[in-house]
Amino acid sequence: MPYVHDTLARLAKSSPAQTEFYQATEEVLECLRPLFERSPHYHQHSIIERMIEPERQIMFRVSWLDDKGRVQVNKGYRVQFNSALGPYKGGLRFHPSVTAGTIKFLGFEQIFKNALTGLAIGGGKGGADFDPKGKSDNEIMRFCQSFMTELYRHVGPHSDVPAGDIGVGAREIGYLFGQYKRLTGRYEGVLTGKGLNWGGSLGRKEATGYGAVYFAQNMLAARGESLAGKTCLVSGAGNVAIYTIEKLLELGALPVTCSDSKGMIHDPRGIDLGLLKRLKEVERVSLEAYLHEHPEAHYVAARDYPADGHAVWRLPAQVAFPCATQNELTEQDAQALIANGVSCISEGANMPSTKAAVERFIAARLAYGPGKAANAGGVATSQLEMAQNSSMEQWSLAKVDDKLKRIMADIYQQCADTAEEFGEPGNLVLGANIAGFRKVADAMIEQGVT
Repeated sequence: MPYVHDTLARLAKSSPAQTEFYQATEEVLECLRPLFERSPHYHQHSIIERMIEPERQIMFRVSWLDDKGRVQVNKGYRVQFNSALGPYKGGLRFHPSVTAGTIKFLGFEQIFKNALTGLAIGGGKGGADFDPKGKSDNEIMRFCQSFMTELYRHVGPHSDVPAGDIGVGAREIGYLFGQYKRLTGRYEGVLTGKGLNWGGSLGRKEATGYGAVYFAQNMLAARGESLAGKTCLVSGAGNVAIYTIEKLLELGALPVTCSDSKGMIHDPRGIDLGLLKRLKEVERVSLEAYLHEHPEAHYVAARDYPADGHAVWRLPAQVAFPCATQNELTEQDAQALIANGVSCISEGANMPSTKAAVERFIAARLAYGPGKAANAGGVATSQLEMAQNSSMEQWSLAKVDDKLKRIMADIYQQCADTAEEFGEPGNLVLGANIAGFRKVADAMIEQGVT
């Protein structure tokens, strides 16, 4: 379809050298071809041209003092992509790999993910090329305060509500919130992922990982299967991976791997969750330390990974949960997963599989849950935190978890029903993209040219 091709060509000219953004946009547009053929009015309203351009992009300098009194400088970003369904909502990522293209791809994906939740939230994303690793608490505090000194002008509980992402956990959210309160003199729900004593929600930390597992449950149930007794591969060792592992263990599955930037652990008896939490949430050390208490486990350093992929995905299993970062799972990894018996993949990270890997999964007719659907539990629970802040309440963990389960089941059903509607049953990539797009596009049309 020339419309899709021409749109991608214009995007390459207007947003040069943003490979990940092109990848995310191309996946969505290719899935939308059958919708455009059936509903040409989206073309007439130039919805795609409007949707791929953020409503606002903010880029700013972040200057801060390290512990030696030297001035350090990083670049900060906030991309407010689309507010057709509600205030901008999406995390902040602090990582040295962050670029404008990274934030745009994440923000674009967030539009559709948030739409699938059925909640009143638009799409946005932000972050900085700052690396919290190796920094003292005081250095992280000073960076966060400097970052918020600019960002506070652009966010608010009814306009843009950031949350955490890679490199931004409870500690960073606390420092960011404290500086916002200092600058504005207001105590309000401008961030989610807050501490439980000052406006946070029970279940928020666990939500993305739990949600990815609930999504896998729904995919397997549609095939007459369950997670109980299945060997599972998990990448990552942050919040998403840790709480994916926790929920898998609770449901009787056997998660046998986790990974960080330096290497991966394979423990055939099952990952020791208590130890993993201590290493990553308390001591903040490399996974290699796992061997001190479990010398029978296997550690593979990142330098020894296969040249064409990731060691986590080269092991036999039945279910896989990519929970680390974008494009971590290659076509060769996908081939290995299929050959080793994996029949279900639920993405806890954002766009963790390359385009070629996704094509392999779809061709093999696996139960494949793309990130914009499978990891929507985090942002859904962030919105539940916003609701609690607005009503000055704190719900029980059971209430939050019950709502999360129902939201993930509903997202799965939307994706499955839409895939069926367009003649590709089981293709949840197509289902997620069309279902999310239609909600946002219809709202944009009803709100006029803005």
